[in-house]
Amino acid sequence: MRAIDKLYIKRPFFGTRKVRQHFGINRKRAQRLMRLLGLEAAQPRRSTSRPAPGHKVYPYLLRNMAITRRDQVWATDITYIRLQHGFMYLTAVMDLYSRNVLSWRLSNTLTGAFCLEALDEALGRARPEIFNTDQGAQFTATAFTSRLERYGVAISMDGRGRALDNVFVERLWRTVKYEEVYLRDYADGWEAEKSLGKYFDFYRTERPHQALGYRTPMAVYQGG
Repeated sequence: MRAIDKLYIKRPFFGTRKVRQHFGINRKRAQRLMRLLGLEAAQPRRSTSRPAPGHKVYPYLLRNMAITRRDQVWATDITYIRLQHGFMYLTAVMDLYSRNVLSWRLSNTLTGAFCLEALDEALGRARPEIFNTDQGAQFTATAFTSRLERYGVAISMDGRGRALDNVFVERLWRTVKYEEVYLRDYADGWEAEKSLGKYFDFYRTERPHQALGYRTPMAVYQGG
């Protein structure tokens, strides 16, 4: 599964057909592995991130928007982190202007609790004008959206099947996996959490970003 995840990060437009051709596996196995990892080609198509029945879906607000200041737009997403035996789910809240990771959480299930914990931690520091998510049930849940609405935050949601609508968080996952996850072999969730904590501290305060003029996310965020 790690090999498929690496390929997807390099070629997010690859669907099941190209994955099975690349690895020489049959269609059903390719579909099963991609579904297990929550992967889909980054192009308009049916999405695996679906709102729960009865959950409200909000419009996408970021198209053609210039992001010019911190706390203008925050975004979140979920990815998987492979362990020696099984895997866990990682979520993070990012300020898009500075690329600063405001909070993150690991969970062994896809229930919404860990996403809400990450949101609450971030909201304890500041308030965004807009918060962008995909249409996953964790983010369309009333507990999540009502928390944002309580603070007067406008909610934006990616179009169905449009992975590139949340491209900054997708780039974060690519960076985290190539610079941290793929270099480790986490024995368990505790080890993963400890190592990821060190990495996120490095990412925020020491790792320069070309797009930020070779400043760190924290320096840009604190500088406004």
